[in-house]
Amino acid sequence: MADIPDELIKLERSAVEAHAKLTGLDGEAYGEQWKAWRTAAEDFQAAVAAYAAREDVAMSRYKVEQAVKRAVRHPQPEG
Repeated sequence: MADIPDELIKLERSAVEAHAKLTGLDGEAYGEQWKAWRTAAEDFQAAVAAYAAREDVAMSRYKVEQAVKRAVRHPQPEG
């Protein structure tokens, strides 16, 4: 797997955690958490786009995003 910057991993984890907190909420609490999730997701997407645009990165934005999501959502056991 490609080397993925820790910052991208942290941003995606934050978005996943914010999304999970939507469960069971309704009304104003849901709206506030939805905004937090959307902000976290937007921050992740912006960071992925900036990283993929660097000249030293050979992967497309899509491949960077997929690699990060795979690393966060389906971590490989260490060792």
